[in-house]
Formats: sequence, C-alpha cells, structure tokens
Amino acid sequence: MPNDIAVRLPQQRGSAPDGQTAAPREHRFDIDLMRLICSATIMLGHVGAQFIHATGNDPANGSGSYWAGHVAEAINPFAVPLYFAIAGWAVLVGAPPRDGARMWQRIVRNIVPLFAWTAVYLVWAWLRDRNDRPMTELAANSLFGSVQPAYHLWFMYTYIPIIALLAFAMLIKAGKRPWRLGAALLGIAVLPSVMTTATEVTGRELPSVAWGFTTYSLVYAVGGALLFALPAGTLRWRWPLVVLLPLTMAGALWYNTQIHYVMPNAHLFVAAMSICVLLLISRVRVPEKWRPSVRKLANAALGAYMVHVLFVEEIVPRFVSPDLGGPVAGLLLVGLLITVMALSFATSLLWGKLNLRRLLG
Repeated sequence: MPNDIAVRLPQQRGSAPDGQTAAPREHRFDIDLMRLICSATIMLGHVGAQFIHATGNDPANGSGSYWAGHVAEAINPFAVPLYFAIAGWAVLVGAPPRDGARMWQRIVRNIVPLFAWTAVYLVWAWLRDRNDRPMTELAANSLFGSVQPAYHLWFMYTYIPIIALLAFAMLIKAGKRPWRLGAALLGIAVLPSVMTTATEVTGRELPSVAWGFTTYSLVYAVGGALLFALPAGTLRWRWPLVVLLPLTMAGALWYNTQIHYVMPNAHLFVAAMSICVLLLISRVRVPEKWRPSVRKLANAALGAYMVHVLFVEEIVPRFVSPDLGGPVAGLLLVGLLITVMALSFATSLLWGKLNLRRLLG
C-alpha cells in the first residue's frame, strides 16, 4: 500500500535537557506486521470476489464457489480501514512532517506509482482487448478517479488527501505556514463543483471526481492513530477481542449474502472488526529473527498491492468455475491466494532490487 505507510521513523537525534541527545524513536515492527496482514487480506478478498463473480453472486448457480468466495470476503473488510489507521498514525504520531517540502515528497512518492500503475493497467487491458472505452478517455478520467482496469487504485485518491489534510493541521500546529499544501487541499475541495459547473456550461459529460475523503476514512485515520499510539501494556485483556472478531466476520458474511454485497467500509461490523484486529496486533512483539524479513516484505507491500490485480485477473478465472464443491472451492481459493501473494511480493521485491521502488511502489 501507500509508501507513506512505511514505518520509517526519523533517526535524527533531537535536543534533550542538559545538552544530551534524545534516543532515536523505536521502529514499530508490529505495524510492519499489520501492513503485511492487510495486504494479504486484500488479496484474499480479490481472489474470493472471482469465485463470487463466477456464480453471478447467486448460490443457485454454484453454492460451493459462492460460499467460498463470500467467506473470503467476510474476512477482508478490516484491511482498508486499517490502512487509513496506519496512515493516520504515521502522520500524527510516527513520523510527523517537519515542513511542507517534506510532505510534498511524501505525496509525490504516492502519486508517481499511482499514475505509473494506472498506465500499466490501461496498456495491459488494451493489449487484452478489455477496455470498455478508448484508452485516451480512460487515461483522462484517471486524473480524477480510478478507472476499471485499475479499480483497486481507488484507495489512493482518498489516502493522499487524508495524509495531506492531517499534515496540514500538524504543520500549522507546529507554527509553519504550508501555503502550497493548503492551496492543493482547497483545489481538491472545489474540484467537484468546478467539474459540475463545467458540465452544465459546456453540455459535455466530464469525469466524476474521486479525490477527497469521507467521514469514515478520516475517523479511521485519526482514531487509528490514537489506538496505535497507546503504550504497551495498556490493554491487559485481549481474549474478548478474540471472541468478538469472528462474530464481526460472521456479521459481515450475513450482510454480504443477505443484505447487500459489498458491505460499506463505514458499517458498524467493519468498524468493530477493525478495532479488534488493530488491538490484537498493536504492540505485539515480533521475534528478533523474523524482524528483517517482516520489514523487507512490509517495504514491498505497496508494490505487491499495485501489481496483484494483474495476477488475480490473469490466473484466478482460469481455474474458478461455478460448479465446484465446497471443499474443493475452499482448497482452490487457498492455493490461488498463495500463488497470487507469492508472485506479487516476488515481483515487488525484484523491482526493489532494480531501484524502481520510487516509480512502481
């Protein structure tokens, strides 16, 4: 996911009383672990969605594939809210921006992969003859919001404005005057009305605007920062969370199959599930021998997220059919998930070695 989520805490030593230097901030390996869990869970949801689509979201067309897909989707909902939570913690607590220039560097580190991968998905879909509109039109639309070949990149159009807004508030609190950042936020705020007015004046249908954020995403970011910042040992009893978590997932399964698919991120079940997972993982101790691997994979998580839909779309539909039995569908889903994860992270690690991280995430 987004580069700013990387837990690269400042290592500079600040001033301390009596001329001493302050110790560097700790590296939160638990948040690295959380990023990996969220990345794997999003891939699980996208693989599961292929099983649901194979049945037309109707159990009458194949109950095994239908339920295997929906069980996967019921485990998935906490991932996006927790990415917002990690983003909020990074800006507000973990690595607050020191000035506007540093914040613009963070924003650019996320915008470049966003549009680079949008181009990759547009070209890929064009080569596969899957674009439903001319590629030039889709490319223009992608400047304002995610397009179908790169549907999973919708998150970035919300994530970037959130970190910009939180950073803007932090810089003002620190006595800075981030005028450029404020102007960019004002532009995002008025862009939808500008596009609507232009549509009315010209009579041409213009792209809808996805830049911005909703109440739920901002609440997840700020609330997540608060919970991640809790000192170790604050939560003494975790077993109620272990009991509540599967109940929230059962609620998600019920909602997706009986009410509406897909359940919104602002739903009570999603919020409760996200809090459970956050508190279960936050401040957990990652063993010393695992830390290098966890950190390495966490740094590759954004790239894996960007590329994984290519593997999902090209591999999973070849094996999924609506007439699979329940056990077979479940085993196949697990096998396909492992395949997608392995290919996605291996590919991301490869371009990391090639120093393409800034371009491809």
